[in-house]
Amino acid sequence: MDPASPIPAPAPSRTSAPGGHRAAAISAVGLRKSYGEKVVLDGIDLRIPEGTIFALLGPNGAGKTTTVEILSTLITADAGQAQVGGHEVTKDADAVRRRIGVTGQFAAVDGLLTAEENLLLMADLHHLSRGEGRRRAAELLERFELTEAARKNVATFSGGMRRKLDLAMTLVGRPRIIFLDEPTTGLDPRSRRVMWELIRNLVADQGVTIFLTTQYLEEADQLADHIAVLDHGKLVAEGTAEQLKRLIPGGHVRVRFADQTHLATAAGIFGVATRDDESLTLQIPSDGSLADLRAVLDVLDTTEVRAESLTVHTPDLDDVFLTLTGRQNATTVPAAQKESNR
Repeated sequence: MDPASPIPAPAPSRTSAPGGHRAAAISAVGLRKSYGEKVVLDGIDLRIPEGTIFALLGPNGAGKTTTVEILSTLITADAGQAQVGGHEVTKDADAVRRRIGVTGQFAAVDGLLTAEENLLLMADLHHLSRGEGRRRAAELLERFELTEAARKNVATFSGGMRRKLDLAMTLVGRPRIIFLDEPTTGLDPRSRRVMWELIRNLVADQGVTIFLTTQYLEEADQLADHIAVLDHGKLVAEGTAEQLKRLIPGGHVRVRFADQTHLATAAGIFGVATRDDESLTLQIPSDGSLADLRAVLDVLDTTEVRAESLTVHTPDLDDVFLTLTGRQNATTVPAAQKESNR
């Protein structure tokens, strides 16, 4: 390994375009939206294959919720085109609404009703028969582990239970595409992980498509097949979580040595590396790949340098987010790489 060599751009892989050649559940070209002089969306393009989880990241005010509102027919774009479930969002809004479910940032449940009554109300709104509505409600209460609380007023529910019920209500109409706008806002870590598992199961068991907006970067890392970063109304990066992490420099292998002699010898062997005499460590630039790690180990194995420990450090989505957002001219993924991701 040449420590001075730049970290390579992520190579296209089988996961670069989630869903392979599946049809697009959601697509958009040149979406724009302004409120007065404030440009909220400045010409974004999207293609989200069926049966995948897509995460849209961005700071407050970046345009995430506006994107969801346009695609779910709640508001209209000033320019551009979008299709959801094979239907154009402005010309065939009713058809789009029949195919989608939307869960907002705050649980849209009626606290004066029981969990079962909330679900039955949704069944009535979807024009299900009384028998079918009761069957659907019972099925969803069981799936979301709310059966024991079915006859309790929702006002007594914890935040996690309310969010589960909110998602269950979204599923009454059996949507094929679900928009989740910051679905775990305000939840404790345990409840958040329960929601993650429910979301994964929706895709794995039923093949639905999830459009997720979130400010929890771990959430996107855990769930999403494909991620886009939105800043100042523009998409500044797209890819899998691993591809986005590789865009950010700073990955390294950190090796700790037994004494100053071994540290000095290793520093001479590895060349361009950051040496810390106090901690007896050497930080060797690396892209975090197995090949890079093996190269470091091979050098250590074939010399008399004694290493006490070795750890691999790679940028995470926090680093990606902080590097790519908050600047008008944020670095973007090269066009060729974006093309490989679609």
